[in-house]
Amino acid sequence: MAGRSVPQKWRPTLAMIVFAVLLTVLVLPAAIVVWFRYLEHTSELRPIEIGALAVALVITVVIAVVFLRTITGPINALVKRAEAIGRGGRAAIVSPEQLGTREIATLSQSFLDLAERLVDRTEYVSSFAAHVSHELKSPITSIRGSAELLRDAEMSKQERARFLDHIIADADRLAALLERLRELARADLDAAPGSTSVAEAVAGQALVTTGGTIEARMALGPEAGKAVFGQLLRNAAEHGASAVRIEAARDDGMLRIRVSDNGSGVSPGNRDRVFEPFFTTRREAGGTGMGLQIVRAMLAAHGGSIRLLPSDSGATFELRVPLAGQDNT
Repeated sequence: MAGRSVPQKWRPTLAMIVFAVLLTVLVLPAAIVVWFRYLEHTSELRPIEIGALAVALVITVVIAVVFLRTITGPINALVKRAEAIGRGGRAAIVSPEQLGTREIATLSQSFLDLAERLVDRTEYVSSFAAHVSHELKSPITSIRGSAELLRDAEMSKQERARFLDHIIADADRLAALLERLRELARADLDAAPGSTSVAEAVAGQALVTTGGTIEARMALGPEAGKAVFGQLLRNAAEHGASAVRIEAARDDGMLRIRVSDNGSGVSPGNRDRVFEPFFTTRREAGGTGMGLQIVRAMLAAHGGSIRLLPSDSGATFELRVPLAGQDNT
């Protein structure tokens, strides 16, 4: 990290610059008074001139104090807040006590927003790493156990074939997990340029009926669009859906899309977990529990979002995707 650090050299403090500027401003009228005294061939200052210089000095000091309290104080408070967040994480993300000017208040808010996003990301990575470790450990342990039995135990051909089938199944699960991890890594990258529509993304899908403004262009590349809706349709089919209804409508610079199916739906106990990494009710059938996580990551990379809506039957997801041509920075 040494290459990214600020070059270390002497720099004046803001207080030094403020006092230097104000001192210059104070010296100018004093120099003018001295010049006039010189022209009049006298060095004696009049009482009114002394009083004026004293008033100017007092005003200069007051301006300096006010300037430092409204600029230097809040900046130092923001620096201390940054150091506290570095040590304490989320608990330290609170507004500095001094905010000073409107510009510094805006800077402080932007900094706090950035800090919260970074902490969220750090916690997500930590939690995700724990999930990955657990998901990889189970099949690896199973493969190792089967291999040790094959090496050490005398068994019939049928038993040997059964353990080999277990090894192959666990190896296939590992391969599926690694492929999903690769897809998730790609989804988390910056959004690829391009646009598509719901109609284009679901073209040729037999189970789908559509309604609303499905021709509206979304700020979602063609490949990303097919991946998002393909995963949602695959998820619906895997849960017994025979029909999927997709409706779209413009909503304040976004395209709001509802994807509803007539499948088995999501049980109340699982509603809060559907977007958790590796959560699946189909593990025995080869489910990895990463499909919806990939969809959410891909939409987030394009400035969008997804959530599960309450429904009497089946499952209903609501997607919000920026319309093409919107400024989403």
